[in-house]
Amino acid sequence: MNINASSAILLNTTSLHATTIIATIRTFFAAPPQLSAFNAFIISTFLFLFAVLKSQQSSLIGPKQLGRLPPGPVAWPVLGNLPEMLSSKPVFRWIHGLMEEMGTEIACVRLGSTHVVSVSSPKIAAEILKKQDAVFASRPESMAARTFSGGYKSAALVPHGDQWKKMRRVLTSEIICPARHKWLHEKRVEEADNLVRYVFAQCGASRDVDIRTAARHYSGNVIRKLMFGKRNFGQGMPDGGPGIEEEEHVEAVFNALVYLYAFCVSDYFPCLEGLDLDGHERIVKEASETMKKYHDPIVEQRIREWRNSGDNANKEPQDLLDVLISLKDSNGQPLLATDEIKAQTTEIMIAAIDNPSNVAEWTMAEMINQPELLRKAVEELDRVVGKERLVQESDIPHLNYIKACAREAFRLHPIAPFNVPHVAMSDTTVAGYFIPKGSHVLVSRLGLGRNPKVWDDPHRFNPERHLGDVITNVVLTEPDLRFISFSTGRRGCIAASLGTAMTVMLLARLIQGFSWEQPQGSPGIDLSESEHDLFLARPLTVRAEPRLPLHLYTSF
Repeated sequence: MNINASSAILLNTTSLHATTIIATIRTFFAAPPQLSAFNAFIISTFLFLFAVLKSQQSSLIGPKQLGRLPPGPVAWPVLGNLPEMLSSKPVFRWIHGLMEEMGTEIACVRLGSTHVVSVSSPKIAAEILKKQDAVFASRPESMAARTFSGGYKSAALVPHGDQWKKMRRVLTSEIICPARHKWLHEKRVEEADNLVRYVFAQCGASRDVDIRTAARHYSGNVIRKLMFGKRNFGQGMPDGGPGIEEEEHVEAVFNALVYLYAFCVSDYFPCLEGLDLDGHERIVKEASETMKKYHDPIVEQRIREWRNSGDNANKEPQDLLDVLISLKDSNGQPLLATDEIKAQTTEIMIAAIDNPSNVAEWTMAEMINQPELLRKAVEELDRVVGKERLVQESDIPHLNYIKACAREAFRLHPIAPFNVPHVAMSDTTVAGYFIPKGSHVLVSRLGLGRNPKVWDDPHRFNPERHLGDVITNVVLTEPDLRFISFSTGRRGCIAASLGTAMTVMLLARLIQGFSWEQPQGSPGIDLSESEHDLFLARPLTVRAEPRLPLHLYTSF
């Protein structure tokens, strides 16, 4: 098909009657009935021009070169599968439903001109993240990623290029290295102790403990302490719990996580950015401004202390922010600009809180519902650690059952349905299917961990499956990609050691320090997933009672 023929078809398709356009926009974007014909004309014109441009690009590739795309639904002209996406929320359930209906472990939907490929097979995932890692080493541009990365100034959210390479080197050599992990050990211990103090205080009040609050704020406390050298932005609470500032901060971080790659309309039709048709832009802006409100004054003050004083030659960094500020280039000048420091600070915050807190909440819910699992975990802690001291990071290698429980939560209850998207930097073939350059590739955490071809009885929480006949050192990473805890490859997670320490210490301190039971009169813990995401539908609130000598709770 030549360019003129393609354009003619698109012209006929997009030159719809104004009332049809208005009805479509009302349906998909919940636009008010007062939407004017002029606005409809502007939007349709943008879509038409965008489509013509893309048709001219795609017409340069003949059908023989294209090959066979992965299976997927028939796409509308110009819009692709955008109508189905907008009418099938949440989108991740729609995509997984399509894959199940088609009986495939690789599928492709087209959103605008972008091919979005989802994968639920460990073998295919390994082909993408290992064998062809270099091809898929970029990230998609998106409204939320650009906002939270300060205009692509950080590492994890940045498309492939020099900025990514620079920030990746900074992280691997200066921030997430073994020496730095050891250096920050005492700060992590302080927050594990504070967790015990906080839960103990809840026991003295009503015995009802909100595990979600405890877990999320332990995780937030740890990364704030590592990053800024302090737990609280404000005064905090006398019992060690979060103050108003910390609650607002953690809520902003989780909003950022939810909307980071949330199938925003303007990510596939950039000409629509600013109209905020699906409401994502407002939420992203508010989350970003909240984090900046707390981060930026600290960053700016610390930069002034380091760079405007003449007596810093022998000054030693005290936390990760000091490290970022004190880095020098080959000419002795600051390696990182202020906006790079701010962007990387935000990214570290976003990356550190979600996994440990989600694993802890789901694991505790599953174990309280199956008391024999909780009993085995308690027995392991009593055997390895005893009751005369609190569990420490040095005990982690010997806590195989606790780690098996965490692995099972990563498998069955991932924090997100998909891994952070990868972008194909060139045309390639995966599992025999053609993947065009620019395609967004989503490895499904949900599909891998619940794949019936990989796991027996995949919907059952069973930590024993990770132990095997011969007990070796259980780890939270999964190199065979049968599930994803910390991703692999060039764009994989480089903080597996920190993530492991936070996750296992959070779980172990909760289980060692307290006896847990269902709320009085409850028939059991409701393990339903939220309609909109993969969290528990309702925050886990259960009864706790101290089980160790009193002095272990009062000595902090």
